[in-house]
Amino acid sequence: MLQIEIEPVWRFHKEGSTQTVAVMLGVLNDIRTSGKLTSAADHAGLSYRHVWNLVEQWSDFFGVPLVETHRGKGTTLTAFGEKLVWAGQRMQARLGPQLENLAQELATEIKPFLHQRPSVIRVHASHGFAVSKLRELLDKEPGIGVDLRYVSNQNSLVSLAQGACDLSGVHIPRGELRAQSVKACRDWLDPREDRVISFVTREMGLMVKKGNPLKIGSLKDLVTTRARFVNRDHDSGTRMLFDQLLAQHKIGEAKINGAQQMEFTHAAVAAYVASGMADAAFGVEAAARQFGLDFVRLLTEDYFFVCRRAFLDTEPMQRVLDVMKGDAFHDAVAQLPGYIAQQPGTVSTVKEFLDIVEGAAQSDGAAAKVRARKT
Repeated sequence: MLQIEIEPVWRFHKEGSTQTVAVMLGVLNDIRTSGKLTSAADHAGLSYRHVWNLVEQWSDFFGVPLVETHRGKGTTLTAFGEKLVWAGQRMQARLGPQLENLAQELATEIKPFLHQRPSVIRVHASHGFAVSKLRELLDKEPGIGVDLRYVSNQNSLVSLAQGACDLSGVHIPRGELRAQSVKACRDWLDPREDRVISFVTREMGLMVKKGNPLKIGSLKDLVTTRARFVNRDHDSGTRMLFDQLLAQHKIGEAKINGAQQMEFTHAAVAAYVASGMADAAFGVEAAARQFGLDFVRLLTEDYFFVCRRAFLDTEPMQRVLDVMKGDAFHDAVAQLPGYIAQQPGTVSTVKEFLDIVEGAAQSDGAAAKVRARKT
């Protein structure tokens, strides 16, 4: 299937000259992680001399050095070089999913005019690391196309009910908050026509600076330390979960320093903290580790898919299930911190699914009451 990539172009204008930074940002990031200019040159496929000339040209352009060399200790970025790299990381994390959606829309518009028309599976799901891994594997399957649109957790089931997608991705928390999440899902599940497919679990919690300098260990610590917080957008399922956690712990949003500052993906809030613009954020462990942050686990979420019974029996969907059950997907998930492949590809009826999750919710509630009595 035709694939389209849309990438942002970052240009600097100075006295009539225009410079783009795509290559330079990659070089600087490699220097930041490896501490070696030679490693950055090898990764970029350029000569050492060419990379050094690039660094000098950019330093001259800005009038500020980008790197510092230390005899016997390699090369490090200056504070300005670090700021450029993290700005690029934030931009990619913020815009990436939106650009993927736009690229997919364009591919869908073009597809009817092409001779090769693979079976296309329309997937609506909230942005997640395991979903991206699944999509990468499905893209390698001949004869199958994936039309993946990132939508909010609340809207994915609505899309399925309205026939706008074939697979709906949904995540619900374990623990005391599970019941209200299941109730919201129940309104959009058709027990006769829908089937639920197990996928993964993921760890959710607070992303904090490496070393956790403010010693944040709970939501209440966000208030007592006056930590600068960066939140998720109002439409995201992660934001809804965070708001539910605040209500559970009787913490008013107004008490969170920076709760109105928002980003649109797990990676974007992680990059925001890593760049020093905030002290903490809420999201998945995988995003925290990706940006070298510490992680304070708060709860576990189950991520699953829902599809129509009739679609489940189609050949393309059976191949999707085979990919979910395959070693390649299990290996990919194993590389994601905080993710576990939870019998991916296993199909349940809505009743079986609700019996399991509601039973777990009741068990969690009973355990919570016991803990409350003991305290």
